Amino acid sequence: MFPGKVKFSSSLGQEDQVLTDIIGRHGIAVRIFTIDTGRLFNEAYSTLDLTQSKYRIPIDVYFPQAEPVQRMVAEKGINLFYESVENRKSCCHIRKVEPLNRALEGAEVWITGLRNEQTEHRRDLPVVEWLPEKKMYKINPLLNWSYADITAHLDRYSVPYNPLHDKGFISIGCAPCTRAVSPGEDPRAGRWWWELSHKECGLHLVK
Repeated sequence: MFPGKVKFSSSLGQEDQVLTDIIGRHGIAVRIFTIDTGRLFNEAYSTLDLTQSKYRIPIDVYFPQAEPVQRMVAEKGINLFYESVENRKSCCHIRKVEPLNRALEGAEVWITGLRNEQTEHRRDLPVVEWLPEKKMYKINPLLNWSYADITAHLDRYSVPYNPLHDKGFISIGCAPCTRAVSPGEDPRAGRWWWELSHKECGLHLVK
């Protein structure tokens, strides 16, 4: 229905690796992109490299604009996000949200790897939703998958994934903002662990 207008945003996490595997193995005409915030774990780059080598499909990499990053660091410091929620959201916007908006330019369908058990905000999301401000459909095909479903797929199809997942890093973002979680702890507890918030960076709060 939307030839050439479907884009998939991958964070290179386990859910997104499942979708990349499905797209790659079946030759589905979906453009994949990821965002390099400049603060990623080295393991994320290794995962990107292994993924491109296995599936032989292009994965576009978007970076934040240099000038806003330089200005932010000059004004508030390199680790400003530890000081306040406002600073953290500002950093996420510059490093993640703005590149996302550029990456989605020209798209009519945005595919994500969101699952409804990840956060309270995602619990009530529909599989398909219309984003009037972006004038596009957002599709969450793995919304009702369990974490066990995800790991079973990765194992069945020998999908490359970030080795940090095996070390307690369930939800992986930027290196300074992510820690491992303990067994039984909320999967998002490792994100921005120093603050009490909704554990969202802003990428999936846009409408």
